[in-house]
Amino acid sequence: MKVNVEIDMTPEEFRKAMGLPDVQPLQEELMRRIQEQMEAGVEGYDALSLLKPFVSQSFDSVNTYQKMMMDLMSSYGKSS
Repeated sequence: MKVNVEIDMTPEEFRKAMGLPDVQPLQEELMRRIQEQMEAGVEGYDALSLLKPFVSQSFDSVNTYQKMMMDLMSSYGKSS
């Protein structure tokens, strides 16, 4: 048997349904900082150094979420 399910949602609705964080404020803050640094003409400016604190935290939470989902799926298969 084959079952197809179509769900019509906006990206915002999908993000909320999946419990994913809203990263728009983070993106706006990063762009503001990058623009300030570029306009100031800071010598040795490295855009990646601005991202490091945010990226490591984001990957940790993504890994945690993926592990939780895999644990749920594997436990579902065992209980059947």
